[in-house]
Order: sequence, then C-alpha cells, then structure tokens
Amino acid sequence: MAEDPWVTIIGLGEDGPAGLCSASRSALEAAEVVMGPPRHLSLLPELVAERVEWPVPFADGIERLLALRGRTVVVLASGDPFWFGAGAVLARHLAPEEWRALPGISTFALAASRLGWPLEDTGCFGLHAAPLTRLRPHLATGARLIVLLRDGEAVTPLADYLCETGFGESRLTVLEALGGPRERITRARADALPEAEFAHPVCAALELAGGPALPLASGRADDWFESDGQITKRPVRALTLSALTPRPHEHLWDIGGGSGSIGIEWLLAHPTLAATAIEPRADRADRIRANACRLGMDRLHVVTGAAPDALAGLAPPDAVFVGGGLDTRLLVWLETHLPHGTRIVANAVTLETEALLTSAQARLGGDLLRIELSEPAAIGPRRGWRASYPIVQWSVVL
Repeated sequence: MAEDPWVTIIGLGEDGPAGLCSASRSALEAAEVVMGPPRHLSLLPELVAERVEWPVPFADGIERLLALRGRTVVVLASGDPFWFGAGAVLARHLAPEEWRALPGISTFALAASRLGWPLEDTGCFGLHAAPLTRLRPHLATGARLIVLLRDGEAVTPLADYLCETGFGESRLTVLEALGGPRERITRARADALPEAEFAHPVCAALELAGGPALPLASGRADDWFESDGQITKRPVRALTLSALTPRPHEHLWDIGGGSGSIGIEWLLAHPTLAATAIEPRADRADRIRANACRLGMDRLHVVTGAAPDALAGLAPPDAVFVGGGLDTRLLVWLETHLPHGTRIVANAVTLETEALLTSAQARLGGDLLRIELSEPAAIGPRRGWRASYPIVQWSVVL
C-alpha cells in the first residue's frame, strides 16, 4: 500500500480553523511541521507541531520545504490554493504521490456571495505580483471583475488606473479580510474613492462603466499602438492575423517586430497563446515592450537582435510572421531550421522582396495575395483615391 503524502496543502480562510473541514483539522493535528505566512500561522490555536514561517520572496521557501521531506508537513495557503494561489507552484516541485490538497473557499467565491454575482459571468484576476495593465483587454462597460490585490495600498492605484483608462465612473467595491472578524466592505466610484487605509488581505470588485474598450476583432486601430511609422497598418494587420490563424497554446515569432502590433494582436486572440518579437533596433524593442504592457500583453517576449542570428535558442514556433528584413539568408534559415508544419506568413513591399516571395512560392507552394488599398485624399477642391504601396503576402505551411 502506498504511503500517505508527506505534504498537505490546506486552504485557510480569515475565520481560521473554525472554517476548516474535518479532514483539514485532522491534518493540522497530525502534522509535525506547519509552514505558512505569519498571518496564516497567527490564525491557528496552539499546536504540538513546529511552526515555520514561509519566507519572502516566496521562492525561497521551496528549498526549505523540500528539506523537510520525511516529516509530516502542512503548508497553509489562502482559500483555494489552486486559484491564483501557491498550490500550482508547490505541485511543480513535488511528485504526485508526495502531496495532497484540501482547498478552502476562494476569495472569489466569498466576494461573489457578498455581491450576488454569478462567478461564471465574472472575470477573476490575481494581481498580487502582476501589473494592473493586465486588466486592459477586459475593461468594457457592463463587465464585472473581481481582482485580488497584493495589499491595501494597491487599492488607490487600481482606482487611479481605471480613471486613466476612461473608466472612472465604474463602481468599485473594496472587500477586506473576507470571512473573518475584520471583514469590511467599502463602496465608491473609482473617481471618488475615499481616502482610507485598506487592510490586507483585500480584493476589489469592479462594475465597469466608461471606456473606450479594446475591440475584440483583429485589426485594431493603429492609434492603439505607439510607433515611429514602422507598423503593419490596420487592414493589412487584420489580413495577416487571418493568414497566421492563431490556435490555442501556439507560439508566434514576429520577425521585424516594429511596433509589436502583430505579436500583441496574436496574444489578444487567446490567453494561452505565446509570442516572441524579434527587433534589431533597441528603441523599437523598447517601444514594443511598452505597447505590450499598456495593452495587458506583458507576456510578449521581446528579443533585441537581427534575424536569423537572434533566432538561435528560441522556443520553436508554430507560426512565423516576417514583416521586415526578409532576405535570402533569413528565408533559407527558416526553411532549414523550422519544424515541419510551421506556418509562415511574409509581407513584401519592395520589388526585391516581392521577387523573393514569388520564387519561394514557386519552390515551396503556399498562397500569394496582392493587397492594394486606397484612401480618399484631396485633389484641389475635390477628392480622389490615393493608393498605398501594394503589399504581396505569401503564406505557406512547411
């Protein structure tokens, strides 16, 4: 018969042991060591077990926990340890047979029960160590969000961020120490948050109003992205994303990132997507990072360097977009190094690059598309169509 796990992860609420199930209480009573943050340990009664405070930063506690292997250990976490909690991090460092989890009630569930909100229709976010800009794609009039914050001091910056993005009239409910004797609920508009000290643990519930919301369709307006003019313009960007066909859990290489618009819009398509932008100019690479962060896509990985040399060692892609810098050397590198089944989309403006794509299509197959766009422009007192440079797009599956 297999031995019992030596680690039990218990989700503890602000009501302490009174809110625990019988299995969690039994695990606490049987533990030789109880390890957790000081606030969690302070909620416990006297125990026979040795108490060990989890250090800050959190990662420093992993080695200390693993050194206790062979003893019966309880690790305390907040609420549901596997919903923006420590559970998944701990599980990555332990074999499946080494641990078990006894979750408590999540802060999201407690907040929803106070507000009468259906969780299935509510966005839930853990921003303990993440920037507030992660919320940007989800800010839209009528949306409801519950946001876990690192501490009480983070409430005011959240309200300020809502005001900065045009959502100052949103209703903000601050919920402190939910489920415990210190529970307190404060309601205000984001642009009229009272001057007060808020206690940890804290979350905020948002009923959003204002705008503008970030559009859902590919081909967002160019002014969502800061650029020096090096940007795949909105109509071409929409056609390019369509040709790239992002699918869940895929990785994109955006070669010649420019403003980062292609990589950012790729990431906006689904939360499981990954992207790496490769940009030879340092100033543009910095601008890509700034654009990605401002639009909540700070998971975009930016590499400063020129392809193909900068591609060595990167995680392999499922799709590649070449928006600039395509030459024979880069094309040969892609042909010889990319895994079978990788999708490539390349856009050409110059005759030389167009000839390169035409030759590649004749050799490797795929589709060629010529994109010609015109916009109205003044011709004296009247108007006429002013054509942009035509773009040739090649898309292929290797």
